[in-house]
Amino acid sequence: MAQSYIRTRDFQVISFDLDDTLYDNRPVLKRAEASLIAFLAQEYAETRRWQRADWIVLKAALLNKYPELIHDTTAARFVMLEQGLLSLGYSRADAETGAKRGVEHFLKDRSDFTVSTSIITMLEELGRSYPLIGLTNGNVDADKIGLGSLFQFVLHPGDGTRKKPYPDMFYSACRRLDIAHQALLHVGDSYLNDVQGARMAGCQSIWLNPAFDRASVDKGCGMLPHLEIEDISELAVLLS
Repeated sequence: MAQSYIRTRDFQVISFDLDDTLYDNRPVLKRAEASLIAFLAQEYAETRRWQRADWIVLKAALLNKYPELIHDTTAARFVMLEQGLLSLGYSRADAETGAKRGVEHFLKDRSDFTVSTSIITMLEELGRSYPLIGLTNGNVDADKIGLGSLFQFVLHPGDGTRKKPYPDMFYSACRRLDIAHQALLHVGDSYLNDVQGARMAGCQSIWLNPAFDRASVDKGCGMLPHLEIEDISELAVLLS
């Protein structure tokens, strides 16, 4: 059941977070990461000396050293793979090639699924009344998972654009759509990234709590969403 905290104003466009808002992203990432480890073990035998935990430790160290990588998940994975291969004794050329191949392999598996029919139907219904866009911190390919034709565009962080809750993608979307910030209604599962990001950018927000296939969570510290919903399917009725 929807809960209202702030009265919504007229809006012109609806933006959606993707991961864990329109589908459960956990099994997708788990499969993609396992496939990447298997690929590395087959193509770069020295990586068999490392466990998944070793890659996680390396990535954390790199993000601490190069915090700008936090805002580009694809670049962060490339640097992690390149530095890992170098540490395992591969040449600079082989490490760079391996990192590129590894990222390509991961991205292919990362978008190897299709959003459910019920979600597609809901978005099609909403799309008859409002333009729809995607604002995601991840690197999923919206076209490959069945969302490309439903969204006017999808924005990702990287190349100087910071991830949510920074306002960069919200500002970029409003400029591209030529609308006032308050005319954008953002729907997402993260109280920090989606609710706070939208509110700090001057946009309106709907908080999906719980996230897709998760348990509900308590509110964090920060501004309230305009609306809170328990199931993404509520949107079709709520916004009709």
